[in-house]
Amino acid sequence: MDTSKHTLQTLFLQLGLVYNTEQIDAFIERHKPLPPTITLAEADFWTEVQARFFVEALQEDSDWCELIDELDCRLRKL
Repeated sequence: MDTSKHTLQTLFLQLGLVYNTEQIDAFIERHKPLPPTITLAEADFWTEVQARFFVEALQEDSDWCELIDELDCRLRKL
């Protein structure tokens, strides 16, 4: 059982993306603003596996949910 504290960096690592703070910020800047009419998982910049991870994590109310919500919020800000 994984009891480590998740961070935005570990979320990006889980997604198979570069996970240092500067590159996470650059990723968010490049892809925002996410339209309010689509869910985070529906964004066209995710792979099918990444999108499925979001859907399943949220459905299971996993310990990733808070960070997924944080990423979602940051991608929607102008």
